[in-house]
Amino acid sequence: MTVDATGNPFMAASTLPYGLPDFAAIKDEHYLPAFDAGMAAQLAEIEAITANPEPATFANTVVDMERSGQLLNRVAAVFYNASSSHATEPIQAIEKEVAPRLAAHQDDIYLDAALYRRFLAVPADGLDAESARLLAEYLKAFTRAGAQLDAAAQSRLRGLNAELSTLNTAYSQALLKETNDSALWVADAAELDGLGEDDLATAAAAARTAGHDGGYLLTLILPTAQPALESLTHRDTRRRLFEASVNRGSRGNDAGLLGTAARMAALRAERATLLGFPTHAAFATDDQTAPSLAAIHTLLAALAPAAVANARREEELLAEAAGHPIEAWDWAYYSEQVRREKYSVDLAALRPYFELERVLTHGVFYAAERLYGLTFLERTDLPGYHPEVRVWEVRNADGSQLGLFLGDYYTRDTKNGGAWMDSLVEQSTLLGRKAVVVNNLNIPKPPAGEPTLLTYDEVVTCFHEFGHALHGLFSDVQYPRFSGTNVPRDFVEYPSQVNEMWLLWPEVVANYARHHATGEPLAAAEIEKVKAAAQWGQGFATTEYLGATLLDLAWHELEPGASVADPAAFEERALAAAGVKLAQIPPRYRTGYFSHIFAGGYSAGYYAYIWSEVLDADTVEWFKSNGGLTRANGNLFRGTVLDRGNAADPLASFRNFRGRDAELAPLLARRGLG
Repeated sequence: MTVDATGNPFMAASTLPYGLPDFAAIKDEHYLPAFDAGMAAQLAEIEAITANPEPATFANTVVDMERSGQLLNRVAAVFYNASSSHATEPIQAIEKEVAPRLAAHQDDIYLDAALYRRFLAVPADGLDAESARLLAEYLKAFTRAGAQLDAAAQSRLRGLNAELSTLNTAYSQALLKETNDSALWVADAAELDGLGEDDLATAAAAARTAGHDGGYLLTLILPTAQPALESLTHRDTRRRLFEASVNRGSRGNDAGLLGTAARMAALRAERATLLGFPTHAAFATDDQTAPSLAAIHTLLAALAPAAVANARREEELLAEAAGHPIEAWDWAYYSEQVRREKYSVDLAALRPYFELERVLTHGVFYAAERLYGLTFLERTDLPGYHPEVRVWEVRNADGSQLGLFLGDYYTRDTKNGGAWMDSLVEQSTLLGRKAVVVNNLNIPKPPAGEPTLLTYDEVVTCFHEFGHALHGLFSDVQYPRFSGTNVPRDFVEYPSQVNEMWLLWPEVVANYARHHATGEPLAAAEIEKVKAAAQWGQGFATTEYLGATLLDLAWHELEPGASVADPAAFEERALAAAGVKLAQIPPRYRTGYFSHIFAGGYSAGYYAYIWSEVLDADTVEWFKSNGGLTRANGNLFRGTVLDRGNAADPLASFRNFRGRDAELAPLLARRGLG
C-alpha cells in the first residue's frame, strides 16, 4: 500500500523533548494514513525477520521484533489517548474504521506460522534474566493468540477478534453518549439544597454548556455512586439522580448497551474454547499473578459474607438516623450524617481545603519529592493535546532527566468517564526512550475565575492515578514490552493504591490542605477525625465493589453457546447467586456502564483491585513500621518494584521489597473484616 506521508507528523519520531508527540501539528486527517503506513511497515519488518536466511537468534528475531512497529506505536498511543480523553465525532469515526483493522493486524503477526517457528527456534541458553523472560513471554503470547491452532480454527478466531474489536468500540462510544444524555437537569435551585455555592455554579455552567436555557445540570461520573448524593437534602432529587446513574445503558430507548455486552461475553466464551480454556475467565486469569481462577473465587467468597454483614449493620444505623427505611438513593446522604455524628467529620465541608492546584503541586508532587527526590517544572512551552492539558518535566534528585507528566483533569462531553493513566511514550533503553505519561480525571470545571475545589474522593483519585504515572516514569527496563505498567492486570493497581497512603500523611496533608480563600491550614484535629472515620462505610464500599467484581466473573464464566436473552435478569441472578444482591447497594458498575470490562482491558479482571490491595495494605504497614516518608524507603520501593515493570516476575519484585509473600491480615483490618 502506498501512503502519502507528506506533512504527516507521525511518519518520523517527534523532535520535541522526550519525544512528546507534536500535538500542535497533529490533525485528524493524519491518523488513518499513519495507521496504514504503520501497519504496512510493521508487516514488512516481520517479513524481514522470517525471511532472514541466518539461523534464529535472540538478536535477529526477538530483539528485531521488539524494534518493529515504532510508527504504528506512535500513532496508536496518541490516537487511543484521544479516543478516551477527547472523542470528537471525527475521532469516533476513525476508531470505528481502524479498530477491526488493528485486530486483524495483530492476528497477522501472532498467527504467522513462519514467525512462530522462528521464535521456537531461538536458543534460550546464555540469555540474561530479562532477555530470557522476554523470549518466554513472546512464546506465551503466540500460544495465547492461537498460533498452535489449525487453519479453520484460526480463521474463526480472526472473525471473533474482528467482531469483538468492533463491539468494544461500539460500547465505548455508546456509553459516552448515554452518560452525557443521562445527566440530570434541574430547573429550581431549591431542589438542589445542600449543594455548596461552588457546586451550584458548576452545575449552572454545565447546563449552559449543554444548551439548556437556565437551570442546573448534574453530570454523571462513571460509577453508580454520584458525589452529589452525599449532600442533596431533597429526597426526590436524590432519587432522580440515582436512577439517572443506575439506569444508564438499560433505559427503554437504549437497550443496545446491554445487548452489546451480552454479545461480547458470548464471543469471548467461544474464543476461550478455541484456545483450549473452559471459559473466558479461565483464559483471562491464566497469565495473571493470581495462581488460579479458583484462588480468586476463594478470596472473594471469604470477603463477601463479612462485607454484606457489615453493610447490614451500617443500614440499621442509617435507618435509625433517617427515621425511615433506607433506599439506595438515601444511603450516601445518611451515611454522611452518621459519619458526622460518630466521628464529627463532614467530608463535604473539607472541599475548600482541597483546591486542585495545591493538591497537585503541594500534595501529589510534594510527596514524590520527599519520597523519591523528584522535581517538577511546568513546561508551558510544550503543547498538550487539548488546551486544558498541562505538561511537567520530571527530574531525578541528581538533576537527571526522568520524563514528562501530562495532567488532564477536567470533565468534558468528549471524555470518557472515570480516571486513568496512559503512556504516550514508553521507556526503553533498547530504543533510547524515556517515559511520557498522562493522567486523566473527570473533575467538573468551575466557572472562569473560580477555584477548582475537590471532593475527598477526587483527592484520593489524584494520588491514585499519579501512582500509575510514577510506575510509568520510573520504568528502567531494556525492552518496551516490559515497560512501566505493562504488568499483569492484578498487579498494575498495586503501586497506584500504595501511593494513596500519602494523601493524609502528616507532613504531606499539612503542606497542601489549606483553605483556598484564607490560606488557613486544615486543623490537625480534623485530619485525625478523617483517619478515625476511615472504616466507616467499609461495608458499603466493599459490597458494591464485590458486586461489580462478581458480576464481571459471572459474565465471563458463561459456557460457550450460552445465550443471555435478558441481560438485566442475568445480572440480578448473578448478584443473588453470589450473595451480594442488596437493593440498597447496587454494584459499583452495572452491565450497561461497566466500561472496565466491556470497553477496557479488565474483562474477568475487575478482581484485580482487591487482589492488588492485599499487596498494597501489606506495603502500607511496612512503610508505617519503617519510618514512612523517607528517601531510603522510596529508593527501596522504586528500585525493587516500580522500575522493574514486567522485566521480572512481579511477585518476585514484591518479595524483593517486602522480604516475604504478602499477608492478608492488613487488608482485612483496613476493611473492617478481620
